[in-house]
Amino acid sequence: MNPASLRWKIAALVTLACTVVAVVVGVLVHQATWQRALNTGENEARKALDESLASANRPGGTPDNVVLVEELPDALAARLQPGGQAIWYGVDHRNEPWMWAAQPYGSDGREAVSVQISMISEVFSQQAFDRDMVKAALLALAGVVPLSVLAAELANRRLRRMARTARRIADGDLAARTDASGRDEIAEIGAGLNSMAASLQRRLLAEQRFTADVAHDLRTPLMGLVTVVELLEEGEVTDLVRDRVRVLRSLVEDLLEVSRLDAGAEVAERVRVPLAEVAAESAARVGVEARVLASGDPVAETDPRRLDRILANLLLNAHRHGAPPVEIAVRDHVIEVRDRGQGFPPELLAGGPERFRTGAAERGRGHGLGLTIALGQAEVIGAELTLANADGGAVAVLRLPRPPAG
Repeated sequence: MNPASLRWKIAALVTLACTVVAVVVGVLVHQATWQRALNTGENEARKALDESLASANRPGGTPDNVVLVEELPDALAARLQPGGQAIWYGVDHRNEPWMWAAQPYGSDGREAVSVQISMISEVFSQQAFDRDMVKAALLALAGVVPLSVLAAELANRRLRRMARTARRIADGDLAARTDASGRDEIAEIGAGLNSMAASLQRRLLAEQRFTADVAHDLRTPLMGLVTVVELLEEGEVTDLVRDRVRVLRSLVEDLLEVSRLDAGAEVAERVRVPLAEVAAESAARVGVEARVLASGDPVAETDPRRLDRILANLLLNAHRHGAPPVEIAVRDHVIEVRDRGQGFPPELLAGGPERFRTGAAERGRGHGLGLTIALGQAEVIGAELTLANADGGAVAVLRLPRPPAG
């Protein structure tokens, strides 16, 4: 029942159009019928005036209804012309409608023969006719409005289905399609939406294949490079090479993980996990100094390896792009990672994390896959990961699913 719905706007437009048509037709019919009634009254008045004047043509006869001109209504008296007849419709002092007909009589012009025909029956008939037209118009609108709402609803349903499909596509279901049958504008919109989804799906699949191919193709030479590096003599250059090889190895592992997430091959293995303990272990494993603030002893049923992977990426992101102190607030089925840096970039909050985009001016502090992996792993375990800024820092909130009641 949304008043801003297209259905009600179309119904209101149809109702307005029908009302305007009914009013215009009603006015035209009213004027035509009333003019006919006036013409009938005028003919009757002329006939009565002629009969009154005819009596003067008889031997010794005098016309009936001779009155002083000054006794006639002013509008009728003003129309009198010597030797001519004057016709006028109006109301008398009792507010009763009459049709007057008059003709000057006598040589001095002070008298006139006048007759008047009552028009009250015609007025009542006209009023009854107007009421009938109004009732008929209201009955027609009572039938047209529901039909217009129904007709608009059919188009509105198709638009709502397309909106639901568009939301599914925005949520990542690029295989979603809408019904594009028909030859109207809505069908054209549906066809355009399907074409857009197909194009996005092709591009995403190409990107996913490229990521997977790069990761697999790099893995074999990387393993050989790792082996060779371990054979180098100790020294400053060797340490630098080993550090860069570790970074490259981490990148390849992240790419492989992203490719598995894209392929939907990841399956969560759920067990009961103490959340505060896992958070502390994740911070220690990645070497990030973080304070764990736990409310009680929260426990959730989830995949500990994937939860650790999510927290590790969030902590590394806070350490690289934020500022200390880094805090981990743990409560019932909720883990919040907060830092005191400049917060997430506005474009990241608006469009979500993008691969190989860190949001930092320098390119040497990460490769932009951490948040992407965190979001993907959160989806695997059925959790919700939201990113926001608060109190001058970045806040990542992970809400784990609760077990079904009962």
